[in-house]
Amino acid sequence: MSTPLAVLDLIPISSGDTVANAVRNAVDLARQAERFGYARYWFAEHHLNPGVVGASPAVSIALVAGATSTIRVGSAGVQLGHRQPLATVEEFGLLDAVHPGRLDLGLGRSIGRRQPSANGEAFAVAAAAYTADRGGADHAAEQRTDNGLLLPRQYDFGKLLATSGTKIATQLDLLQQPGAYTPDYAAQIADILAFLAGTYVSPAGVAVRAFPGEGAAVQVWILGASGGSSAAVAGERGLRFAASYHHSPSTVIDAVEAYRAAFRPSAELDRPHISVSADVVVGGTDEEAARLASGYALWVRSIRSGAGAIPFPTPQEAARHEWSEEDRDLVRDRVDTQLVGSPRTVADKLEQLRDATGADELAITTITHDHADRVRSYLLLAEEWARRGNLGTSRQ
Repeated sequence: MSTPLAVLDLIPISSGDTVANAVRNAVDLARQAERFGYARYWFAEHHLNPGVVGASPAVSIALVAGATSTIRVGSAGVQLGHRQPLATVEEFGLLDAVHPGRLDLGLGRSIGRRQPSANGEAFAVAAAAYTADRGGADHAAEQRTDNGLLLPRQYDFGKLLATSGTKIATQLDLLQQPGAYTPDYAAQIADILAFLAGTYVSPAGVAVRAFPGEGAAVQVWILGASGGSSAAVAGERGLRFAASYHHSPSTVIDAVEAYRAAFRPSAELDRPHISVSADVVVGGTDEEAARLASGYALWVRSIRSGAGAIPFPTPQEAARHEWSEEDRDLVRDRVDTQLVGSPRTVADKLEQLRDATGADELAITTITHDHADRVRSYLLLAEEWARRGNLGTSRQ
């Protein structure tokens, strides 16, 4: 079965390194990924994180698109909690004008200010909506799919809001204009599709056309971490859907099942099309890979403790951390579902993930302290994937 692989890049900074080197590494990895046979190169959007610099997917895409020629480039995804549909379409329309037919516009829901409640607590309303959207089946205990894929006990995202609520509220203050609120997600998607198609009409009845943007040959993807509104919107609109095993592993099956249940054929797709992301580190042996991945737990801890992603530590720096049981519980679901090992070990696990989710594609995110180890991880995986007859271009 041919299952294309994509790269999902957070543009990580390693401890002791610089932003400039991190960006140069992203451009180099994109060139290498194209040569290795990866089908897509996607950038995530994050803010106020000392260890990742993917603040603007459009700018990142422009950098790597100009340094490559065939690999698709895109976002995974643009955070619509604080971005306007028109500006997003214009940015990607400009990119498509220079790199026609290579753009993937991945759209994420993200936290944004909702209309305030009676007592004026706009952030509380946004946080409650975000938490509710990650619901679905009960994941209070570890589960496994029929083929043995681990679905760990769900991390309590309420804890993240409790530890990082002030920071998130500050981020919204900095990213959104004073008094601005985020529209309904389904309405934002409808506006983006209308701008691309040239059919947008304002609530006042005014036809508005996006230049650049209208007619852009971009693939629109919806990102989702659960069986909530994102999966429903993607399915109802007949769009491509990217589900996350790498940051919400307990709910990935909920997400793909909800998408399939909601799917309606469209001009774009006649059947559901799914990409599933996974955290991966490949080494020459299982032992080598474990050493390369050893900074991951400390890195996840920094995110979930509210500090934001730290520069990725060396194995030596990670070994010096004294872990409490509370610390371990904070990162357990992510560490237990990171796919780490030799090429054979990781390819086996990726096939298990693909078969459990029915994924059409897999998006691989890999972080190691040394850039050369990161590049080699992607190479070793591509070689093993190709040896099994899996590597190929996207069918849709």
